[in-house]
Amino acid sequence: MKKHNFSAGPSILPQSVLLKASEAVMDLDNSGLSLIEISHRSKAFVDIMENARSLALELLGLEGKGYKALFLQGGASTQFLMVALNLLEKRAGYINSGTWADKAIKEAKIYDDIYELGSSKEANYNYIPKGYDIPEDYDYFHCTSNNTIFGTQMKEFPNSPIPMVCDMSSDIFSRTLDFSKFDLIYAGAQKNMGPAGTTLVIVKEDILGKVSRKIPSMMDYKKHIGSGSMFNTPPVFPVYTSMLTLEWLKGLGGIAAIEKENEKKARLMYSEIDLNPLFKGFAVKEDRSNMNATFTLENENLKDTFETMLKEAGVEGLNGHRSVGGYRASMYNALPLDSVKVVVEIMSELESKA
Repeated sequence: MKKHNFSAGPSILPQSVLLKASEAVMDLDNSGLSLIEISHRSKAFVDIMENARSLALELLGLEGKGYKALFLQGGASTQFLMVALNLLEKRAGYINSGTWADKAIKEAKIYDDIYELGSSKEANYNYIPKGYDIPEDYDYFHCTSNNTIFGTQMKEFPNSPIPMVCDMSSDIFSRTLDFSKFDLIYAGAQKNMGPAGTTLVIVKEDILGKVSRKIPSMMDYKKHIGSGSMFNTPPVFPVYTSMLTLEWLKGLGGIAAIEKENEKKARLMYSEIDLNPLFKGFAVKEDRSNMNATFTLENENLKDTFETMLKEAGVEGLNGHRSVGGYRASMYNALPLDSVKVVVEIMSELESKA
């Protein structure tokens, strides 16, 4: 039985992408060689890398606007360090809106003065901080667009007077934004783009080269740009699968098309959470994430029954993070609306049994 995959990451990918990727592992484009055994310097893989980078910029509307796309390794957690190494000279401002934002702050503090301009930590991150000021004499401003663990999402972004950096790991390519407002975007591939193992970085070149420190080569964005995102051996399978996913998204009509589907899924899920007295949403309504719906079951006596119903229906990955408890429905781009309908029907049936 096909599972309904609500995993928070690594997460669901389009079936057509999985099929093409699996075929390429056996034989890439009838070359007689596997994708994972060809040279990363071969024309075949250089073309894959260039296509993946180009597609990322195209879908974000950033072609010809001074941005470069990179596929790097080390996950978003390495970007916590790279951002600071490349951009931090004296001080920077961060919004602390969740676990990963908090970790980004801790890593950056190794290098210089980091200030929290707003935080929702005292409320276990169930809302997005607002009403903060961004000092013009800071080196950059850092925010996290979507908080996977807590199910919150920034609906609006400030007009920053300084370079704006955003961790978009869990909602990149899911909604239309003016991406030119951001000077640097980074995102782990394993939510909306591909398997774990590569991280997309979109950086505006003119913000680089302004710090006085020496930057290790592997941590230097300029080095990676200069080498076409192949300063070292790249993760060939994650990059290839990300390319296929971006092609799939483009074929659907791009970000604007998938945004409509994501809104349908989120409306259906949150409507049931709000109308069903057995369940309660965790995040404040105005900051609810379209990617990760977090909620709790109010009657613990029904927990076993609910989870048995989910298992029998083939629903996987719905358990919430330990920081919140309860449940988390991760509704990334590739998750079909029908999977959300299955969970909503089970929630409704549970209410009728209670």
